[in-house]
Amino acid sequence: PPAAIRAMEHSISRPEAAPTRRNTAVFRFYAELNDFLPPPVGVERVYRFNGNPAVKDAIEAQGVPHAEVELILVEGRSVGFGHRLADGYRVAVYPVFESFDVAGLVRVRPAPLRRSRFVVDVNLGKLARWLRLLGFDTLYRNDYADAEVVRIAAEEGRIVLTRDRRLLHHAAVTHGYWVRAVESQAQVAEVLRRFQLEGAVAPFRRCLGCNGLIHPVAKEAVQGRLEPKTRRYYDEFHQCEGCGKVYWRGPHYARLENMVSRLLAPPTDPSDATEASR
Repeated sequence: PPAAIRAMEHSISRPEAAPTRRNTAVFRFYAELNDFLPPPVGVERVYRFNGNPAVKDAIEAQGVPHAEVELILVEGRSVGFGHRLADGYRVAVYPVFESFDVAGLVRVRPAPLRRSRFVVDVNLGKLARWLRLLGFDTLYRNDYADAEVVRIAAEEGRIVLTRDRRLLHHAAVTHGYWVRAVESQAQVAEVLRRFQLEGAVAPFRRCLGCNGLIHPVAKEAVQGRLEPKTRRYYDEFHQCEGCGKVYWRGPHYARLENMVSRLLAPPTDPSDATEASR
């Protein structure tokens, strides 16, 4: 009967379709980009994918924020983030270079930031004050939302400093750095080394409170804001152009100078140096 025939047809197992072969590419990440990857460090990693994704998507799928990448070589040729992967490609991914001049190579963004200006997330308030102390233009508020940090970075061309890796995956963040150290002085030393800023340090030029520039001011112009002993023993003053805070070389000044000198001193422990071989 027809019903029995139909039941018999449904009972016959149909052959399964052969699984579609996935494409593969071999990635090698260099130096501190390995901090975002599981061990072992500095090895070639096979990445499997379908279709032809952009190399940026493949890099971030493996856990590395695009904002920390400076140079991508595919089959030995420098490419941008939008370059499409194909089966069998070999890809080398580098962070910002510290010792090599790669100005002649095509980079993954229109231009590097030659003027280092920062916007700092809510987890790095002490680092922000240290950077201001050293003279670096650093925006920070303890109520910044992530979206605000991203907006400021994009609109003003600032480098994002964060302890939250996820923030650096935002498409609008073109320059950023995940701060590894936990203690504030170690953090500022890390940032100075990472961006080669030791030669750009200009201490006591910015307000620690608001980031405004500090300028000399006549004692007569601010003496109404000074304590009696300060008016008596000090004659040289500076004032923030932003919030109006008054500064002078009080007893704390020598201590801050010593702290700045220690930060700028070259590391004596080999473990403090960046492991360029990774």
